[in-house]
Amino acid sequence: MKLLRILLFPFAILYGFITSIRNFLFDKGILKSVSFEIPVIAVGNLSVGGTGKTPQIEYLIRLLSEKYKVATLSRGYKRKSEGFVLADETSNAEILGDEPFQFYQKFPNIQVAVDANRTNGITQLLLQKEKPEIILLDDAYQHRKVKAGFYILLTSYGDLYADDFMLPTGNLRESRRGADRANIVIVTKCPKDLSVEKQEKIRNKLNVNSSQQVFFTFIDYDDSVYGKEEKIAVSEIKNESKLLLAGIAKPAPFFDYLKNEKDECLTFPDHHHFSDSDLQTVQNKAQEKKIITTEKDYVRLKESKLVSPLYYLPIKSTFISKEQDFDSSILEYIVRLRFSKQKA
Repeated sequence: MKLLRILLFPFAILYGFITSIRNFLFDKGILKSVSFEIPVIAVGNLSVGGTGKTPQIEYLIRLLSEKYKVATLSRGYKRKSEGFVLADETSNAEILGDEPFQFYQKFPNIQVAVDANRTNGITQLLLQKEKPEIILLDDAYQHRKVKAGFYILLTSYGDLYADDFMLPTGNLRESRRGADRANIVIVTKCPKDLSVEKQEKIRNKLNVNSSQQVFFTFIDYDDSVYGKEEKIAVSEIKNESKLLLAGIAKPAPFFDYLKNEKDECLTFPDHHHFSDSDLQTVQNKAQEKKIITTEKDYVRLKESKLVSPLYYLPIKSTFISKEQDFDSSILEYIVRLRFSKQKA
């Protein structure tokens, strides 16, 4: 695979040239972006998958939803519906996609919508009887047809965009220069004890400009796993023989947190839709043991016909330091935009 990526280097150069031209045309206003009067916060990355967008969106929902009417808008990756869909009691993971359905189930006080056309999605949300006051765009960093008011760029500690290269040789969707659009850069999935010195070294490597802020977060795992009718402490479940199941981009930390030498780990592709054959494979591996999966996989599996008891492990994004500075930056942007709108 590594050799193949090296051989595809000329295509990476071509792809980088095409995306750079596209960004240039948007930057110069030749290709048009649509902006909206309400606060629109875009969360995304330069690389392909696995940077922790879902827990970061959930962090923003927790921060904002008690004070404001919040909506999330995603494209609904691998969903079986088309166009604009606003989540309601008839929705499921096949209609919305796994991550939006997870938002809908966890946060009943917000609106959750999907639309590959983000401009249309925002327009449709603003036509609803209950209009959102803030829209969070999930995985929309490259969606230049919408000009968000605030951009949060995520990059993984073990896979910094500064060390990466364009697809297909590397994993970047666009060149590193795309980071210049970000208001905030968050280095995700860090070790909890990442030193100030190492943080500064990473900050210098990312080469952010003076107006950009850099924060560092880690994935904080819950101390319990949850099923339909019960929860079990991780300290208890860790000693049991079980099947660990994941269909996410980078499952190794999930496995490492829960596994012991008696466990079996089973992986599927990210956002995988489990067929009857897949479920039979899972059940054969589990036999009568408990199955522990990720929260994103659980929303697709909880109504399946698995015989073994199924549990999931929640996660959240936690700041190593300066959480209040991050919160203040988000809230100040919202207040500033709302004030300027009222003044106008």
